[in-house]
Amino acid sequence: MRLCTLGDLLLDVIVRLESPLAPGDDATAATSLEPGGQAANVAAWAALLGAEARLVAVQADDDEGAFARRGLDARGIEVLGPTGARTGVVVSLVQPDGSRTMASDRGSAPDLAPNDLEPEWLACDALHLSGYSIMREPIAGAAARAAELARANGATVSVDLSSWTHIERFGDTMRATLNRIGPDLVFGNEREWKAFGDFEAPTVVVKRGERGVRVNGGDYEAHPADVVDTTGAGDALAAGFLVGGVEVGLAAAARCVAQVGAMP
Repeated sequence: MRLCTLGDLLLDVIVRLESPLAPGDDATAATSLEPGGQAANVAAWAALLGAEARLVAVQADDDEGAFARRGLDARGIEVLGPTGARTGVVVSLVQPDGSRTMASDRGSAPDLAPNDLEPEWLACDALHLSGYSIMREPIAGAAARAAELARANGATVSVDLSSWTHIERFGDTMRATLNRIGPDLVFGNEREWKAFGDFEAPTVVVKRGERGVRVNGGDYEAHPADVVDTTGAGDALAAGFLVGGVEVGLAAAARCVAQVGAMP
């Protein structure tokens, strides 16, 4: 299977707190750096699960971008896309219970434009679009164009809603772009679906954390896991679902939450 993702290539700074933050004081933490971005995460998990994975994203020639590309290359992921000015950075604060809060700087990632795409980049069996790729222009136009090119090659198209806070800010653009794309499959957690409202697609996946997932109204239990860090669990789930179905997705999500960071 060849899976293509489109979205952001970023640098993830993961700060795992040993105790909750205390305003105005210090907290001990373990910090790590990894390549990141939702589309990059999905590609990494898909590659681990045996797919031929490709990421389409803006690439900057700064040190952060070089670090991120090396990380994806080491995982067997092909990275294609135009050159941008600056690699974005996401800081993920992971609480002792594994829950996380993110602060995102997307850098040049949203600058991906429709005319940046080469048709051969979208020669794939499945195209997965991050929700961040449909929130604003010009990348939303690039996402819609990518869907057209992928479908011309017989691919299915999936989208992840990604963030309820961004849905509240950019919901109109997201809905308009989704209507243009007409995805075959849409992922979202319960809060994202509540913020977004109803949307008709052949397959609708509701991510429910430790309670598993709901797929077109049917419930599937989460696989057991010792939760260390929930960052990227939804991306692992999406990758597994696309590669092998719901149980493969749930197994990948369980593996993800048992480690630090979003990538395998």
